[in-house]
Amino acid sequence: MGRPRKISDDELMAACGRAIGAYGPGVTLAQVAAEAGVAVGTVSGRFGSKHGLMLAMMTAAADGVADRMRAVADRHTDPVAAVVAAALVTAEGIDDPATTTNHLAQLGVDMSDPALREGLAVLRTRVRDVLRSLLAAAGLPGAPPPGRAARIVAGLAHGSQMDWALAPNGRLKDRLRADLRAVLEGWRQDRA
Repeated sequence: MGRPRKISDDELMAACGRAIGAYGPGVTLAQVAAEAGVAVGTVSGRFGSKHGLMLAMMTAAADGVADRMRAVADRHTDPVAAVVAAALVTAEGIDDPATTTNHLAQLGVDMSDPALREGLAVLRTRVRDVLRSLLAAAGLPGAPPPGRAARIVAGLAHGSQMDWALAPNGRLKDRLRADLRAVLEGWRQDRA
């Protein structure tokens, strides 16, 4: 029987996310291990390499995003508030300009790697599927069809994050909430 693990894979991936926020795409397994409070061998033994760790993080993010989005949306009776809350899940863990910038830089690296890009595509699809479902249920009379509306909301959330990183006035979540509500409230208004 092997020794019990002192730290879970999820905790190691969370430490990696924090290390990316602190160091950007040049993050090393040593920095991840330091963030997690474990030896480098623990991280490399579990994931094999930095690339393996990134793939595991991408898979875990895609696997959990829909449930997290639905859980926060279910706390709201107002459909606009539900969509906003779900979209805010995409900004979890990136609440200061440097962290946001480092995660955006990592995104650029991820997009240039075929396996990570494929993982991003799965994540993107799951985010849009939840938004599409919430927007269809919301019945906003001025909204485009739910698929297009989901694409717009997701694009707005990601674009607002980038804009905020360049000009970080106020809190990111407040900016996202205001931008999303402006669009969704406009769609709530009947065009007739």
